[in-house]
Amino acid sequence: MSTTTTPTTLAHWIGGRADAGSGDRFGTVTESATGETIARVAFATEADVDRAVRVAAEAAVPWGRSSLGQRTKVLFAFREGVNARRDELARAITREHGKVLSDAAGEVQRGLEVIEFACGLGHLLKGEMSGQVSRGVDSYSLRQPLGVVAGITPFNFPVMVPLWMAPVALACGNAFVLKPSEQDPSASLLLAEILADAGLPEGVFTVINGDKDAVNGLLVHPEIRAVSFVGSTPIAKHVYETATAHGKRVQALGGAKNHAVVLPDADLDLAADALVSAGYGSAGQRCMAVSVAVAVGASAEPLIAKIEERIAGLTVGDGFEADSEMGPLVSERHLARVRGLVDGGEADGATLLADGRTLTVDGRPGGHWIGPTLFDHVKPGMAIYDEEIFGPVLCVVRADSYDEAIELTNASPYGNGAAIFTNDGGAARQFEQDVTAGMVGVNVPIPVPMAYHSFGGWKDSLFGDLHVHGPDGVRFYTRGKVVTRRWPDPADRGIDLGFPVHT
Repeated sequence: MSTTTTPTTLAHWIGGRADAGSGDRFGTVTESATGETIARVAFATEADVDRAVRVAAEAAVPWGRSSLGQRTKVLFAFREGVNARRDELARAITREHGKVLSDAAGEVQRGLEVIEFACGLGHLLKGEMSGQVSRGVDSYSLRQPLGVVAGITPFNFPVMVPLWMAPVALACGNAFVLKPSEQDPSASLLLAEILADAGLPEGVFTVINGDKDAVNGLLVHPEIRAVSFVGSTPIAKHVYETATAHGKRVQALGGAKNHAVVLPDADLDLAADALVSAGYGSAGQRCMAVSVAVAVGASAEPLIAKIEERIAGLTVGDGFEADSEMGPLVSERHLARVRGLVDGGEADGATLLADGRTLTVDGRPGGHWIGPTLFDHVKPGMAIYDEEIFGPVLCVVRADSYDEAIELTNASPYGNGAAIFTNDGGAARQFEQDVTAGMVGVNVPIPVPMAYHSFGGWKDSLFGDLHVHGPDGVRFYTRGKVVTRRWPDPADRGIDLGFPVHT
């Protein structure tokens, strides 16, 4: 269990060390389970952002020219450092974000998998060679770093999402500037310390804390070549439009409204377990959370009964308590928003089967608490259906057929993830082809790919062409160059004014 401490000031990380910056604006970091202020975080000024990026630009040149062996050595050491301090990282997540400690530990593990993928940079950055494309002429391709790239990351995964980006960017030879969420920034500063201990040269990894002013400063800075973003769709669209208007490459991952279709032939116990895990894990604060269960035909009544039974047995409490299965929301402001959407769902006529607004947690009166909430008879047009809630609210929509379920799912403006629960292989295969989402699960509720594949959605869940980590991540953080060379035979001389031809 956490204890109250005197609030400290969290600074930036510039040039390989903590940096207080030049500003006089600060944000407040709270402990989600108690609501107590535990730290204040410095907000970067325009001058701070400019100085940080210019330090990174200076460091990017020698790092981009470093050998693959040197970069590999640093990344392997970084992997060992994160592994050695995984408990410290997990505790920082739980304290500021609120998710239970086991969930936080799982987040660190998924981040480690991306570091391990990036450790294979000697293979990932190999080009291609074509010899003798013409007489005495060879062609080959290279992948070269961009320079300085930036990552703007959300509160819900303060370790995993930065690690979706930074290891791949660093492996490709770039300097990386991270702007984490001001709500839980401690983990990013710990990652900066671990990278420094791993031998990363000063300035190659930078952390800038702040709010929208810091974000906008990065989006328009002339030295930033590419921007990676994860967050809500309106902000993702702003990031994409602003940064591309300033000539930058962008991958901006937005919001989601992930549907899980449950067919009548599905294993309903498996489906109910999966929906409760995916709907209420991390208090629903996941872009891959299942927020809509589409119950097809006769599956609805027994499925809902099984979900209700499981909800009744969930333990909500402080993430540091061993028996807690779901923690609080990240902030009082976010709690008010989620509660307001639940109020709206009732007013719109949805049937409220489990009301998380009544939850209290003994000994934690100031925490940001809301319990598992379940609605039935939800329809498009209701705010709880149309909007990304980002809280522990599961909506059940009823459909008469597979075709109706697909039509409903595909009508959503979001296309992050979708899942189907069935024992019919043909139906599952058809769903893979029919559904308009970037990540698909078959009897898997949260189809997050492993690090050697790429993560990202479709439609309003992604602005840009390339997804994060995996092969797309390598392509995003490098630019291709093709070299055509000729070492002529000394005996082959003379002038030819004709257009080159292949012979």
